[in-house]
Amino acid sequence: MRAKDAYRLIVTRGGRAPALLADPERVDHIEVVEIDSGEAILFWDLPPHAATRQARAMRAELNSMEAEEFRSRWATVES
Repeated sequence: MRAKDAYRLIVTRGGRAPALLADPERVDHIEVVEIDSGEAILFWDLPPHAATRQARAMRAELNSMEAEEFRSRWATVES
């Protein structure tokens, strides 16, 4: 099963400003939710610019990887 069919990526910004203009103290959240169970399987709290980069990379891999490959790849990433 493709990762994009098994997981949903949710990015929540800690403010209204885009990452480029955001306060460096702001914290953005990235969450990967399993579609079948609705349970969060991965979660990160990151500064705005790092969250933007990570979310972009995750979206690309969601479209190109299998579900288990995606999960094992991102489970080892530290924030």
